[in-house]
Amino acid sequence: MVNKLLRSFVFVSLLYSCAVAQDATQETYAAQLSEKSAKAHLSLLASPAFEGRGTGQEGGKKAANYIAEQFQSYGLEAPVAGSYFQPLQLVRSSYQVHRFFIGEKSFQNGKDFFIQGDNTNAIFTSSDILFVGYGIQAPKHNDLEGIDITNKIVLVINEGEPLDANGHSIITGSKKMSDWSTSRFKRIQELVKRNPKMILATNATAPEMIARFGNRPNAGRFMLEKGNTEPEQKQTVPVVTITEDVANEILSRKKTSIAEQKVKNSSFRIPIAIDIEMGVTKESFNDPNVLGFLEGTDKKDEIVVISGHYDHDGILPDGTIFPGADDNGSGTVGVLELARVFSQAKKDGKGPRRSILFIGFAAEEKGLLGSQFYSENPIFPLKQTVTCLNMDMIGRIDDKHLNGNHDYLHVIGSDKLSTELYEINKKANSLYTKMELDYMYDNPKDPMRIYYRSDQYNFAKHNIPVTFYFSGLHPHYHTPDDTVDKIDFPMMVKREKLVFHVAWEIANRDKRLAVDSHKE
Repeated sequence: MVNKLLRSFVFVSLLYSCAVAQDATQETYAAQLSEKSAKAHLSLLASPAFEGRGTGQEGGKKAANYIAEQFQSYGLEAPVAGSYFQPLQLVRSSYQVHRFFIGEKSFQNGKDFFIQGDNTNAIFTSSDILFVGYGIQAPKHNDLEGIDITNKIVLVINEGEPLDANGHSIITGSKKMSDWSTSRFKRIQELVKRNPKMILATNATAPEMIARFGNRPNAGRFMLEKGNTEPEQKQTVPVVTITEDVANEILSRKKTSIAEQKVKNSSFRIPIAIDIEMGVTKESFNDPNVLGFLEGTDKKDEIVVISGHYDHDGILPDGTIFPGADDNGSGTVGVLELARVFSQAKKDGKGPRRSILFIGFAAEEKGLLGSQFYSENPIFPLKQTVTCLNMDMIGRIDDKHLNGNHDYLHVIGSDKLSTELYEINKKANSLYTKMELDYMYDNPKDPMRIYYRSDQYNFAKHNIPVTFYFSGLHPHYHTPDDTVDKIDFPMMVKREKLVFHVAWEIANRDKRLAVDSHKE
């Protein structure tokens, strides 16, 4: 009898402790995070209509407008002087080919050639090209002997070296090739020292290199504008790698070919007109961060940030789209879904004590530029920002867990600045979502340095506690195959729920998060 009473007491006590620990109100709103709603948002954001949400592209603008429309529909305030948009001051520096005529024929960048150069945009004209064979300048063989290439356009065979009848190098006198062949850069570097106007270099692997790089090297580099947008004046020598087909068209003017010249080893002038315009140009863009604000009650001056970047790799000139369903359509949807349920809670009289700022960051893929811009130009003072909870790729199963437990989430950086934030994440998961929390990326020796590679880091730099929620890397990362059909929606929504419960606790607790840790 005593044992039965004791067991009954323990059972009732456990029920009571669970009832006290779990918050029925939280549970009510967490339950409103649904697979149906998540799938509807993501199927649109990762569709061809949004063209991969590229920075400086129409798809990116379309995504920003969509996020703002959702924020407005939830009743969130527009905190940027009455707007949901915080335009970034971006500049893209890119190498552009405006025209490329050799003779009467126009050639195409990314198909017939690719360029290595950083010269300011300029026009290159000439009535001839100097063919300099292998471009070798050695005592036993000098393709440039008696030839001045200053301010000339030169054509060079950028591989191999002359051989004798026995297949021995003329330079080394043996089967061993000289460093003119084995060094990847030597012949080009030595030609550059003689100040040509331009180098046209050809080799048998040029088509493979062009196929590999395509137009991507010319997509440019984005950065935040720091005043002057005029390109720095540079007159470095551009090196244009052309296919042997293009080189043979040039050499046909002298009734010869690359194959023949590899044996003859001669240098000569080729009369042919050149009209080329190309070089580095700079363009300004203003892709916006998208902000929606939910005002709190008695602690409304303190801000909880819930974020995820909406940009991805966009669309290439050849029409290839990088949908970015997981990266970071999933995190963007997480921000929208949490904004929806927190807004509904406020409408129902259950709003947060602290204010919540929902942010869709722009230009993360270009170097965390959206979050950098916000941290340097905050709409709300950073000293009043309590935490940043950042979702970046929460929709897949990574390689580590693919053949094991799928019920997991990488929780990154929660203990770097605040032991309380770490405990809140842990407790929320224990009470509500019960996933495996993987802390592998918290290791300061992590070779991937994942903690530093998403937007929360620009808050951590300002001593603001952060957590980065991440489902991990997979084979379709940054490829056109990161598509909606591969998303694990039940797990994606479960991960959203953990972020929701953590945000609810931080937004409603009596004390602000302590900054009491300084881990690497």
